[in-house]
Amino acid sequence: MRIALLEDDSHQAELLNLWLEAAGHTSTIFSAGKTLMKNMSHDSFDLLMMDWNLPDVSGDEVLRWVREHVDWRIPVLFVTARDSEEDIVRSLELGADDYMVKPIRRMELLARITALGRRVGGTGAEREVIDVGGLSFDSARRSISRAGEAIDLTGKEFDLALFLVKNTGRILSRGHILESVWGRSSDVNTRTVDTHMSRIRKKLDLNQERGWRLSAIYQHGYRLEHLESEQPAAGQ
Repeated sequence: MRIALLEDDSHQAELLNLWLEAAGHTSTIFSAGKTLMKNMSHDSFDLLMMDWNLPDVSGDEVLRWVREHVDWRIPVLFVTARDSEEDIVRSLELGADDYMVKPIRRMELLARITALGRRVGGTGAEREVIDVGGLSFDSARRSISRAGEAIDLTGKEFDLALFLVKNTGRILSRGHILESVWGRSSDVNTRTVDTHMSRIRKKLDLNQERGWRLSAIYQHGYRLEHLESEQPAAGQ
């Protein structure tokens, strides 16, 4: 998972980052709430892990901003020293998904992250076949078909299409897409994302006539939407 880690204690942040990286996640550390909010205006993550006590704004203010301006689907995990029942209830009412009180135990933290990822389809056991919008995605065979007819795709085109459909409705930054599809250490640039988007748009017919909308979001990235609810019923 691609995780935004909001923690102003540098030693704590580095320790958590080591745990996350060792478990196969990628982590970006932010030491101030306003820095995170500015970044999330043009970038995207699979999970937000955050402290409450920050040097500029409080954690509940950051959470409120995320829920109002970013995405209700992104899981938010508080990792903080604040342990009162009132604080825990307040964070959950504002839209947090989970709450852990410091000191944190590594295995418990990783298990909670995995559980949160499963809620939005980001981690855990993956379905081998996904049927949506007239397309059938077969993860085991790494193929996509429509009405039983296979669509010719390269390996990366398949990976990109599958990543998009698993995140239908979300705005995904180019950096997020690059890390998730090409890998964090890849030296390809964002133009590669644009090129592959153009290719899968054509090959998969991601247009309104087929019940899809693949949009480029200015200064951010892309969003794939399934328009099934907007399609007229048969016979109308």
